[in-house]
Amino acid sequence: MKKYLIKLFLLVTFISCNSIAALGPEELVKKTAEDVIFAIKSDQEIQKGNKEKIYKLAEEKILPNFDFEKVARLVLGRAWRSATDDQKEGFIAEFRTLLLKTYAVALSKYQDQEIKFKPTRMSDTDEIVIVKSEIIQNGAQPIRVNYALSKRTGKWLVFDIVIEGVSLVTNYRSQFSSVIKKNGMDTLIKKLEKKNKGKK
Repeated sequence: MKKYLIKLFLLVTFISCNSIAALGPEELVKKTAEDVIFAIKSDQEIQKGNKEKIYKLAEEKILPNFDFEKVARLVLGRAWRSATDDQKEGFIAEFRTLLLKTYAVALSKYQDQEIKFKPTRMSDTDEIVIVKSEIIQNGAQPIRVNYALSKRTGKWLVFDIVIEGVSLVTNYRSQFSSVIKKNGMDTLIKKLEKKNKGKK
């Protein structure tokens, strides 16, 4: 599962704050892919693994186009409905940091993979759209990556990513639900906080 997530986050360089509200889901994903990859190729410090620049790239180009509240609701399920406002805010903050760090690792491993997109089928009334892509790697089978987006305040935002049939939301839901059932929401937040700080 870990290797799939690393590949997933390597390929998720597509979701950028350069998005324009007028862009449709497919155009948004394509444009952002180009923007982020160009940024990586244009900066030798990023290519050498400069953490500060990599974090900045992930923070500015990727995270702003995630609907973290929706992701949190889906990941936590019933636990979201019973959580306090403080717990919801705490979880979103730590989960966002967790993804930031994971994306940063992925960005540092980018090696000129080619991205091919399949035509997106959608109508003007669709509230959820799936953008399908394949990552072409030398000497390996293409990796299927699908992006689920929905509209919020007039802007398309990502709320799930599925790589080779494995959903980001489903994967984290299974990890977090056992912690919540056993020790509660506060324990999960503390565990994420420790992980983000590099503590065991």
